[in-house]
Amino acid sequence: MVGPRPIAVAFLLALICSAQQSEIYKVRITPVAMDAAMKVNIAGSGTATATLSGTKLILKGSFEGLLSPATKAQLHRGSATGVRGPVMFDVIVDHAPAGKVAGSFELSADQIESLRKGRFYIEIASEKAPDGNLWGWLLP
Repeated sequence: MVGPRPIAVAFLLALICSAQQSEIYKVRITPVAMDAAMKVNIAGSGTATATLSGTKLILKGSFEGLLSPATKAQLHRGSATGVRGPVMFDVIVDHAPAGKVAGSFELSADQIESLRKGRFYIEIASEKAPDGNLWGWLLP
């Protein structure tokens, strides 16, 4: 019969191994690249963390300082860090000048490779900036 000590050790080792498999990505959310005309509509900042465990990516963050309420948030994939790209997933966002963003996504092997290469970014649009107000790249 196996005693409680070996079971506890096995459980602890399983927890350590699963924790080591998670990858953490930090996101600094700042105003999108803009021209002088856009400055009257774009402002704010935020932070987020994305955790990849296996093929599941969990995103949680917050933003503040928008000049109008957020209308949508999306996860995009660019061809390189800093280069805009198509929408991959919709992100849950509070429809307010300040609030939270969150989402849980199943990624393909190709999407995981892009994430690891710094090609994913979150973009938050607002009423006054429907083409993007804030964005931030998911970087390890």
